[in-house]
Amino acid sequence: MPAATRKAPAPRRAAAKPAAAASPSYAVERTSLANGLRVVVSPDPSSPVVAVAVYYDVGMRSEPEGRTGFAHLFEHLMFQGSASLGKTEHFTYVQGNGGTLNGSTHVDYTNYYEVMPSAATELALFLEADRMRSVAVTQDNLDNQIAVVQNEIRVNVLNRPYGGFPWLKVPPLLFADFANSHNGYGDFVDLESSTLDDAQGFFDRYYAPGNAVLSVAGDVDPQQVFVWAEQHFGDIPARDVPVRPSFSEPLPTEQRRAVEHDELAPAPAVAMAWRVPDPADLSTYLPYVVLAEVLTDGDASRLQERMLLEDRSATSISGYLGLLGDPLDARDPTPFLLEVHHPQETPVDTVLATVEQEIARLAADGLTAAELERTVARMTARYLREVDSVLGRATTMAVFEQQRDRAELMNELPDLLRSVTAEAVQAAAATLTPQTCTVLELRPGKAS
Repeated sequence: MPAATRKAPAPRRAAAKPAAAASPSYAVERTSLANGLRVVVSPDPSSPVVAVAVYYDVGMRSEPEGRTGFAHLFEHLMFQGSASLGKTEHFTYVQGNGGTLNGSTHVDYTNYYEVMPSAATELALFLEADRMRSVAVTQDNLDNQIAVVQNEIRVNVLNRPYGGFPWLKVPPLLFADFANSHNGYGDFVDLESSTLDDAQGFFDRYYAPGNAVLSVAGDVDPQQVFVWAEQHFGDIPARDVPVRPSFSEPLPTEQRRAVEHDELAPAPAVAMAWRVPDPADLSTYLPYVVLAEVLTDGDASRLQERMLLEDRSATSISGYLGLLGDPLDARDPTPFLLEVHHPQETPVDTVLATVEQEIARLAADGLTAAELERTVARMTARYLREVDSVLGRATTMAVFEQQRDRAELMNELPDLLRSVTAEAVQAAAATLTPQTCTVLELRPGKAS
């Protein structure tokens, strides 16, 4: 790639040292039922609201070949009726009590949640237990939800500028194994060929109590929650929990590059991806999380300042760990992603060379203590705002318990972020080399 010339950077303005935010100290109480269900509870009487979340250890990586998009399809099926309730009744009970609900599919889990007045806590637990006990797997429901998912794909990917870029487009280039590289949203042929036996088998295999975490946060008495959990979930029969396979694969040793054409895109874009240490070891992983913020978050970040304010070689820049933007929702092979949208008149190789220069400069010269403190303070403040809500607390507890068996990490994460050193971030930057980078270029218009 051609080297890009650069004038000397303007001196950075001195900033006041940010005050360190206190780490949270939310109570976490836990139990496990005889059928294997793990229950974690964080009481908070400050507001008469409760969040109930159930996380199942099944995600896009769990899908077998020929059934791409099945985890997402099954998430939709879980709202179509259950052991005691008809279609839409789950919605009716939650919304009729002033609550909200949703679910989502991720690379390594599928989750469901309700936020309700705390007086309706037992109702929320009953609703989740009822569909864990038995979901309504019928041909009508399956056909209907296949059509819903296909329409969602049309709206969010096929008929949308930059649809699926880069989260659906980068994995086939970056990864080799099917589990890590396939289209988790789903192929229409795979979706349409799904059968009732597929759906029932998927439920029986992955939606077992021992493959789930129940998380409750808000105005509740933990001991009462444990009693209700036993009452509503305890009689769901235990089933064998699938042994989680290894999804590891060798690191790339050479640059991989491809071009994607998008007839709806108004301007070009490019995604750069590197494999990073797996998230299981936070001591080696969190420096990359901080690095993404140093490079791209805010006007004072390295790439924002250089490419948006100085060179004007880009119109937007984002950097994050993981395909879906949450660095802590995966535990297996994970990319560091930089996404740059740039003017048509700026050659993509200029964009790539500029990014490489800034990463190389950081790897060579490091970052100042003030830059690191400012970045970590911003990350910590954002995290504390997230877990301040009962929903943020319930979902954070659940993912830490499901991924790491440590719901208590909810309280420990700010200190872990503050323990990341400038030297660790500098060392992380040194691994993001052009030789190990995966580059996906998006060009507006039809392929010639």
